[in-house]
Amino acid sequence: MTERMRISTGSPWEPVVGYCRAVRVGNIVEVAGTTAMKDGQVVGHGDAYLQTKQILLTIEDALKQVGAKMEHVVRTRMFVTDISKWEEIGKAHGEVFKDIRPAATMVEVKALIDPELLVEIEVQAII
Repeated sequence: MTERMRISTGSPWEPVVGYCRAVRVGNIVEVAGTTAMKDGQVVGHGDAYLQTKQILLTIEDALKQVGAKMEHVVRTRMFVTDISKWEEIGKAHGEVFKDIRPAATMVEVKALIDPELLVEIEVQAII
């Protein structure tokens, strides 16, 4: 069996819910749904662009911790609470992934875990 590498969020909810920020098995990396939370606070309150930028920084950090880079991302999934903000979210996504161009999905959802959160993103990377 291939070794499983886990990266923790440090959240007290991790062991209760049974998840972690990222998992690497072999050359596959899955990064869990990531929001614009930093040090227990929402970054970019009311701003979908700023939230997306923060999320992508958090994802980049998780990837680095398992030996991957943004260039290894092959899929992104974006969950947004207001699809009318797709251009703001898409702009931030495009600034990071314009040359990488992973397969991407953006869907509107009713709500995220905190009403101040506007975006949640998960990624898959292959090293």
